[in-house]
Amino acid sequence: MPSFAMQCLETEPELNSNVVTINVGGQIFQSTKQTLTQAGPKSILSQLAKTTSNHFFDRDPDYFSLLLSLLRTGTIPSKLKDFDLRDLIEESRFYGLESLLTSSLTNPSHFDAFALQKSSILPLNGRDSPSTIATTPFGSLHVSHGSKITSFDWSLTRKSTILTQFSAVDSLLAISLDIAAAGATDFSGLQILDLQNGSIKQVLNWENVTRSGSTVQAIGSSGEFLFTSFESSRRNSNSILVYDMNTLNPVTEIGRNEIFGADLDSAIPATKLRWVSSLGLLMASGSHSGLSGVSGNIRFWDIRSGNVVFELKEKVDCFSDVCASDNLNAIFKVGVNSGEVFYADLRAMEIKCFVVEKGIFSCGRKL
Repeated sequence: MPSFAMQCLETEPELNSNVVTINVGGQIFQSTKQTLTQAGPKSILSQLAKTTSNHFFDRDPDYFSLLLSLLRTGTIPSKLKDFDLRDLIEESRFYGLESLLTSSLTNPSHFDAFALQKSSILPLNGRDSPSTIATTPFGSLHVSHGSKITSFDWSLTRKSTILTQFSAVDSLLAISLDIAAAGATDFSGLQILDLQNGSIKQVLNWENVTRSGSTVQAIGSSGEFLFTSFESSRRNSNSILVYDMNTLNPVTEIGRNEIFGADLDSAIPATKLRWVSSLGLLMASGSHSGLSGVSGNIRFWDIRSGNVVFELKEKVDCFSDVCASDNLNAIFKVGVNSGEVFYADLRAMEIKCFVVEKGIFSCGRKL
């Protein structure tokens, strides 16, 4: 009959079967399988959870300690300020934890690069001021300045810059990690750029009745479509084209205006495009400054029927900016004269339907 001490030795492996021992640069770490699986299926750490044998990584143990804390608590400890952020990113990439690091619940103040400061601290080449910015779902940031576009990774510490054909980029939209759509109000065509090697993958144009150039006034997107507001170089026509986001083939055209005489409303191209997913509608807004002041319009388009389901014309206190919020079910505008912020509840809109095809209705709402 085994002694009590022998029984303890025999049951110890079973009690510790959930513990994984990891040797990083000569320093021993222990963690549970549950903690390591938080790294995700693509991380080498989650693979360690499938075994209890010892493992060795010839890496820096101090940075591994930070990443292990991230797995345990979802945050990086405040001692991060004593480390180099770029080195931490490199270590996170080795272990397959970079995406977890970017989406962590870490206090942004722990990352100097994440603290909200003036954009002039971003190291941009040349003397041109930034004209437009675009963010990606991957945490990266694209900044256009003059004829150049500089891309930063999510930590704002690594960058690459390309030179475009534009004198200045007025509209910029990230399509994927390295692909962006760019346009200008004084240059014809929407360019699809490869930001990794600086090449033009494709140029999208709008054919207007005068067969003149087509400048880009605004770009927007949904998960499925790319929206582009074009204006003819002669400024006598404008339109919004809808492209398939994957193939970049044109799907439909909405809001085509041929301007005759003093028809001011049709002369205003959309200078801002915003997809409102809760309504399934495209919000297009634009304004014009004339002798009588600033006037503009806000239109909600049903791209399936090509109809406007709601329109707001602004003449008394036109907007200097306007946006729609899915989460708040609201439209916000900043009055160009008053400087005040105004609010409209999208839930107060009345249903308005159009027949798209026989037996098929396309519905929007009207305030």
